[in-house]
Amino acid sequence: MNTFDQAVRAGQGDGLISGEVRIIQANLGLLCNLSCRHCHVEGSPRRTEIMSLETMHSLLRLTEKLPGVQIDLTGGAPEMNPHFRFLVETLRAAGHPVQVRTNLTVFFEAEQADTPEFLAHHGVHLVASLPCYLDDNVDNQRGGGVYKRSIAAMRRLNALGYGRQDGLPLNLVYNPGGAFLPPDQKTLEEAYHRELKERHNVDFSRLLTITNMPLGRFFNDLQSAGKAESYQALLQDSFNRDTLDGLMCRHQLCISWDGSLSDCDFNSVLGLSLADGLSRHIDNIDPEKLQGRRIVTGGHCFGCTAGCGSSCAGALVA
Repeated sequence: MNTFDQAVRAGQGDGLISGEVRIIQANLGLLCNLSCRHCHVEGSPRRTEIMSLETMHSLLRLTEKLPGVQIDLTGGAPEMNPHFRFLVETLRAAGHPVQVRTNLTVFFEAEQADTPEFLAHHGVHLVASLPCYLDDNVDNQRGGGVYKRSIAAMRRLNALGYGRQDGLPLNLVYNPGGAFLPPDQKTLEEAYHRELKERHNVDFSRLLTITNMPLGRFFNDLQSAGKAESYQALLQDSFNRDTLDGLMCRHQLCISWDGSLSDCDFNSVLGLSLADGLSRHIDNIDPEKLQGRRIVTGGHCFGCTAGCGSSCAGALVA
């Protein structure tokens, strides 16, 4: 039993158990046009790992057994997978809500010119990374010129209705620029709305605050600065039992680019497979056994329970 399991059991009397699968998060590959300093999967233009068409068909077969489940597509830059549009079209035709995690700047890459129109046409929901409303902070974390291109992308999306129509949400993601926890989500969202409107006349739907996990490039930066231990201590000391009910792993299944299965994207990075003897690969999983499984945890899980909590949908408690 690890320290996180001990904290959970002290808080609720038992370990984490999964409920009904509501979201399938599929990582379409580590290829990305950016190399962000906080990226836990270490995506970059040099990465060659992408989800194959064969694995996508396996994903589609699984979704047929889980009607109505939301599909959350991530990466890397998921749009750069050569089979991205096939997957989106097929999922939407089958009635699945589809959400894409975009870095916004990918829309200016080769062969992506009409991607915003494609997404809007299929009613795809968007979650976009914009770790600050100020240009210097964004460019420092994500690369030179990223802020300017991100704002330009938001203008294009606004023109299509994203962030301005109920059926086309454009949610932004904030993550801290250092070894500290996110501020209050509601207060920061108000500042984002005000600043982005006044500075650039762009709109978005909601702001999601997400804690940096001590993994990937962010962990490397922590080690280089001699802050890895103190940051882990901050996460652990900030454990909030009230976040446990809302943890994303309890209602999510994560599929890596190679078809391997885990409880969340962070576990996938660490090579932590599903527990209770369940299959490690999508081709062999029995969806009826997903509910009620034990959630695999580790010290990194304190990142999701620190302070107001953190998930792919933002803070867990006020």
